Amino acid sequence: MGGAADRGHTDPHIDMIGNTERALRDATLTRTLGVAMPSFRQQRDAAVAEIPGWEALRTAAAAVKDRTLEHLDDHLAQLETQITAGGGIVHWARDAADARRIIAGLARRRGVRRVVKSKSMVTEEIGLTPALLAEGFGVVETDLGEYILQLAGEPPSHIVAPVVHKPLEAVAELFASRLGVPRYERAEDLARVARETLRAGFLGADMGISGVNFAVAETGTLVIVENEGNARLTMIVPRIHVAVMGIEKVVPRLADLGVFLRLLAPSATGQRASVYVSLVTGPRRPGEADGPEELHLVILDGGRRRILADPDLRESLRCIRCAACANVCPVYERVGGHAYGWVYGGPIGTVITPALLGTARAGQLPFASTLCGACAEVCPVKIDLPRLLLVLRDRATRAGHAGRLDRAFARAWTFLMASPRRLAVLGALGRLLQRPLRRGAWIDRLPAPLGRLVAHRAVPALAERPFRTSPTARRIGLRLKGHTGTQYPDGGHPQDDLTDDQRPEMETAPGLGPRPDPQETLRRFVARAAQVGVRVASAATLGNAADQIAALLAERRARTVAVWTTPELAPVLDRLRTAGVDLVLPG
Repeated sequence: MGGAADRGHTDPHIDMIGNTERALRDATLTRTLGVAMPSFRQQRDAAVAEIPGWEALRTAAAAVKDRTLEHLDDHLAQLETQITAGGGIVHWARDAADARRIIAGLARRRGVRRVVKSKSMVTEEIGLTPALLAEGFGVVETDLGEYILQLAGEPPSHIVAPVVHKPLEAVAELFASRLGVPRYERAEDLARVARETLRAGFLGADMGISGVNFAVAETGTLVIVENEGNARLTMIVPRIHVAVMGIEKVVPRLADLGVFLRLLAPSATGQRASVYVSLVTGPRRPGEADGPEELHLVILDGGRRRILADPDLRESLRCIRCAACANVCPVYERVGGHAYGWVYGGPIGTVITPALLGTARAGQLPFASTLCGACAEVCPVKIDLPRLLLVLRDRATRAGHAGRLDRAFARAWTFLMASPRRLAVLGALGRLLQRPLRRGAWIDRLPAPLGRLVAHRAVPALAERPFRTSPTARRIGLRLKGHTGTQYPDGGHPQDDLTDDQRPEMETAPGLGPRPDPQETLRRFVARAAQVGVRVASAATLGNAADQIAALLAERRARTVAVWTTPELAPVLDRLRTAGVDLVLPG
């Protein structure tokens, strides 16, 4: 299985732009992601809604991760001591090549011929499977998604759901051509075929390789979370178990584990809890029925200490690889994980890939974001991904690795916006030039080199009349400037462009000319708000408003509220405190 991990260590540059264009031309990919991503989001939201104190859990997890990173070497040393005391062996790997050398060397010394692997992003990161295959070892991926990708010769497209980019019919065709089975139409039949094929692989394997979701320093416990049971077989059936983890996977105490397990499954798959949570504390002991004869733990740096030493990027090491950020990302939903060019896709990939590989190789990735902030809202460990993306964009631009066009565009935009006259001239020119390209209210084609801007989307055409010359803009401008006459600076009047049937709705206001009736304006606002899903409530007093807010919070089971403090809101805030609501004040 070649895959992104292998390419990531050989390609001098990740071409996010080229990858994106290829992904956008793939109609099957677009259709498949368009179905899968909304489903992930709905399942996550439903699961989170059932968990009381979700925000408190997020805050606690972020705090545990930050405290752990502050004393990381101490926790790693304790982990090594406990693993060794339990009969395991710890290996330290500086980089991907070092990790591959350690694992391949161990396999040779132990006479290993066949290897089974459970799903592991860190082994994808180091390119382990292709390296072992190149040295003559038989390697089988045992996760259903990873097994499908191994047959297809493709890398994962998603941290949690590696085969999310493939529709069912493509998997059926793959199994028929590679395994010689009928072309099944049901997922259950395909899963049965894979299960029967993989069962022999488990029984004949000498070595099992897994990742690690969490490693508890206090007890030397390795925690592996999964839904299929293949990881557990990988750990207990072969005589040698090799676990691979990044240095950031350690947590101090067993008591901390509950917080992360509570957050991981809802964020990753929308489940209340994962089906299998295995806690490994060493090789098989005398009298135990199953388990490996040897347990080896490979702890990988791979650039993580460089991130640890970077105060701007350190919080990215909180990541628990749930992929919640990818599931809400509008960019990921359009292009999929392969467009990111390496192992990690989605918002977290646009941060940790440049951080691990350098902006010279991955400088385009931080620009693959709309900065909408949805990723930060769902991250279970509160990583401020938009802030990290801005940091990396700045670094890539300053280093000259990316962002040249963005900088040129920003300078041109600043020049134009600084002068109303220049902006007006540009608008007039744009309205003239767009006429042969316009299709109604949209532009769906542009001449080279701008054609790429509308290759996969239409953009709104410039309005034939600028907003600043409209009656609405004139009325707003007059009121802001405090004019008292009925004439505007340019000699116009707010009623000049009103139709006859609009005029009766206006009333005369001294000094401002006709304006809408306030009650009618309020009625229209409430109606428009309802159309876009906004609930509007009215209150006679601030006390009534506080009661309505408290009732709404109780309905939503919300216990923490961010508020702004003003003297006018003091009675409302006092009422909420009395109701037991935690108020988060600015600053």
